[in-house]
Amino acid sequence: MGFKRGPVPGTDDMKLHEYQAKEVFSEAGITTPASELAETVDEVVEAAESIGYPVAVKAQVHVGGRGKAGGIELVDDAEEARGAAESILGMDLKGFTVERVLVEDAVDFVNELYVGVTMDRGEGEPVAMVSTRGGVNIEEVAEEDPDAIAREHVDPAFGMHPYQARKAVYDAGVDSDVASDVAGVLRTLYGIWDDKDGEDAEINPLMVTADDEVVAADAVFNVDDDALFRHPDLEEMHEEGEFSETELEQKADEYGFDYVRLSGNVGIIGNGAGLVMTTLDLVDYYGGEPANFLDVGGGAKADRIANALDMVFSDENVDSVVFNIFGGITRGDEVARGINQALGQFDEIPKPVVVRLAGTNAAEGMEILNEDLVTVEQTLEDAVQRAVQYADDVDAEEVAE
Repeated sequence: MGFKRGPVPGTDDMKLHEYQAKEVFSEAGITTPASELAETVDEVVEAAESIGYPVAVKAQVHVGGRGKAGGIELVDDAEEARGAAESILGMDLKGFTVERVLVEDAVDFVNELYVGVTMDRGEGEPVAMVSTRGGVNIEEVAEEDPDAIAREHVDPAFGMHPYQARKAVYDAGVDSDVASDVAGVLRTLYGIWDDKDGEDAEINPLMVTADDEVVAADAVFNVDDDALFRHPDLEEMHEEGEFSETELEQKADEYGFDYVRLSGNVGIIGNGAGLVMTTLDLVDYYGGEPANFLDVGGGAKADRIANALDMVFSDENVDSVVFNIFGGITRGDEVARGINQALGQFDEIPKPVVVRLAGTNAAEGMEILNEDLVTVEQTLEDAVQRAVQYADDVDAEEVAE
């Protein structure tokens, strides 16, 4: 079984910061290090003095790989704490400005484990996971050595049985001295995930000390946005964490879009999740890399189409845009008006746009489209290939410069 996890494109999840996730985990009984949140250099030093050295100073932003990017530093005295605070606070970490850090007791560990719970979309069931290869990117572990992760699927009607947690821990090869405690952490983590409508719940690493204590040295907890009305405590955390939202996330909330940012440079807009997924696959097939997933939904009017273009144009990763609309409820002429409306606001089009219309009122839409502003293609394949070529041209120009 492959490693399939997390929210699918078209769904929302609220990402808790590490300090927030640890608060949730600690309240449920999972041991976490002593820590304090800080927003200024002086607060970092004060917190470190209060906790006692050595401590870790950890950027609180929604990105992985913080350590490699310079967002986590271990310090042994006040001078080092001040230096780490000055370095981390205000830094740009993969597009996020660090405005808060977690000052945390540095755990003296002898082993690092991984435990996690997510939804296995391939099996249609929650899956609990344990690995003795904690402290590293678990996706890389899954790809390089799938057998290094023990998995146990859970029937949500019955929850995780104690024997399932023990089996996962045993299959992972966890040392017998801490196996029972790790199984307890896994069951607690599943309970949190289930009770609070989680998307992903992870502890990586779950550290083992010389005294055989297991401590959650990191914490990830993402929650289904649509379920927040059931969890006012988590809703409050969302409001507290809004300082870290990117302009794209704020714009997506404002427009009511499910915008999933990917790693490529070909922007994609379509109506219907299946149509958008097909477009993503074709971009990949023709040698491009999708930059996003954006479904405008059925019956999208001109203003919503204009908002979608504004959304994609705001993504700095996007070098070209392909519009794939198949008219049913959504009418081709409405889409065309929206595209003209959006592009007419620019003295110069910021990124090349390729449009393919089919279905209801597609012919009328083709007549309405201003071909001075967009490239029109008759087939989806041609539209995708043209958008990929435009993106390649931009890359080539940047290399030449």
